[in-house]
Amino acid sequence: MNPILRRNLLRIPAGAFVAVGLLSGCGSSLTSEVVDLAGLSDRTLTLSQSDVDIFEGVDEPGAHRVTVTFSQAAEGDRCTELREGVTATFNGQPMALERGGVDGTAGRDVCVPTRAYYDFDPNVWVREPMADARIVLQDGTHTITLVMKNGKAKRLFSFQGPGAEDRLTRGQEYSFRWLPEGEVPSRVAATLLREGGSATATIPTEQEEAVVRFTLLPTTPVAAHLLTLSATAPGEVLECTGVAACEATVFHSEGRVVNVQ
Repeated sequence: MNPILRRNLLRIPAGAFVAVGLLSGCGSSLTSEVVDLAGLSDRTLTLSQSDVDIFEGVDEPGAHRVTVTFSQAAEGDRCTELREGVTATFNGQPMALERGGVDGTAGRDVCVPTRAYYDFDPNVWVREPMADARIVLQDGTHTITLVMKNGKAKRLFSFQGPGAEDRLTRGQEYSFRWLPEGEVPSRVAATLLREGGSATATIPTEQEEAVVRFTLLPTTPVAAHLLTLSATAPGEVLECTGVAACEATVFHSEGRVVNVQ
C-alpha cells in the first residue's frame, strides 16, 4: 500500500458517529438539576448507530457504536443530570452510561445530554444473524425501552458487478447495494481519492431504492484509488415505552482500494 494513500484513508465525517453536540448555555446561567430516570419521561430518545469501516488501520473510537441520547429539557436554562443507580443494556449487554449535566471545563457552562452507548465488533456482527436491538434503561423509579428493527446487523455495500470489485474500467457503469435487505438509505455519496493525491473527487450517482449506480468518468486517472461509499438510513422503531417519543438512524461508510484502468 502506498504510504501516501495509507495516510489518506477514509476519515469519519464530523458528527457521523453520534448526532449529539454540547448545547451552549449563557455563561453560568444554567440551572443544574439531578433527576431520576422518571424525570426524563417527557423527552425524546434517539438511537444513532455509527458503522464506519476504513480500509486499513485502527478504528477511531466510536467507529462502530450504538448510542441512545435523551433530548434536552424544554426550558433553555434547565440542565438535568441523571442520578446514579441507572443501568443501560443493549440486548442484555451493559452499555456505558453518561449521566449528563453542566460541564464548565470549556471555559463556559454547557449542558451535556444524557446518553448511553455500546461499542460492537463488526467482525462478529457480520457473521451473526440479524436481530432487533433492544435498549433498556432502568432504575428503581422507571423503565425505558427502545426496540429498533434489525438494529443488530452489519451494514454493507455489496458490489453488484459487472467485473471485479477491485478493478474498475473508465466509462463502465457499476452498482452497489446497501445491506441488509429491506432498508433504503438516503442519497448515497461516492468519492474517489487517487493514490498519491490529496483531494477527493465526488462521483455523480443515481439511486433506485437501495441500489446506487455510477459510471466511472473517462477522465479518471489510471491508478489505484480509495473508493468511499456512505449513506444514512432511517431506523424502524418497533417499541418505545417510558419516554415521549423515540427515533432511530443508521450511518454507514466504507472505503475500498480499487484499481482504475
